[in-house]
Amino acid sequence: MDVTNNVLIVDDEKMIRDAVSAYFTKMGWRTFEADNGQDALALFEKTPISFVILDLMLPGMSGEDVCREIRKKSRIPIIMLTAKTQEESILNGLHIGADDYVTKPFSVKQLYARMEAVMRRASDERKALTGLLSWEDDLVIDFEEASARKKGAPLSLTKSEWKILSAMASYPKKVFTRDELMEIAFGGDADSFDRVIDTHIKNLRKKVESDPRNPVYIKTVHGLGYKFGGDEN
Repeated sequence: MDVTNNVLIVDDEKMIRDAVSAYFTKMGWRTFEADNGQDALALFEKTPISFVILDLMLPGMSGEDVCREIRKKSRIPIIMLTAKTQEESILNGLHIGADDYVTKPFSVKQLYARMEAVMRRASDERKALTGLLSWEDDLVIDFEEASARKKGAPLSLTKSEWKILSAMASYPKKVFTRDELMEIAFGGDADSFDRVIDTHIKNLRKKVESDPRNPVYIKTVHGLGYKFGGDEN
């Protein structure tokens, strides 16, 4: 069995973990379990996980926070489990980087089918962070060289601008809040305030957009933050 065929199941209800683990094992997956966010992140750090099933409501560290931490380092597919039916909770999970959600109670067969669908989308859409992203003859982002070009000319990006641009381009469907971008650009110990991100976004638009007033790549999502647009070649 492929050692990367590993699924991490994070839920504080043992019966759910046992049921999901048993079915996924039968389907050929190697399962890892955690009943809290801290243990889930520890497992994620030391194990080549290829899929995460993550409960929204966890003791201590929430499922949203676990998702945010994973998304800082990986584009691995994530399905969130939630007992909440409120639209706001579901949308928030998708905005912070979850690929799909399943509402409790659910059947493990339904969960597995949703996982297969997410995996198919991921195989079609996921791009290696060591590769090259390009948009026609306009914008090129080179992760291996940590550089970008606009119409063939290299862009002079600051370290923070590169971190913001590369993170957003890596997750084109994700809405990034100012707090998330500040964490990406400056780290947890940054002595700064979230509005400084608006300045970085403004400067980035001047560099990557043909018309900064009508951005194609770095788009504002009103009331939420920013997301990356554009259809990659």
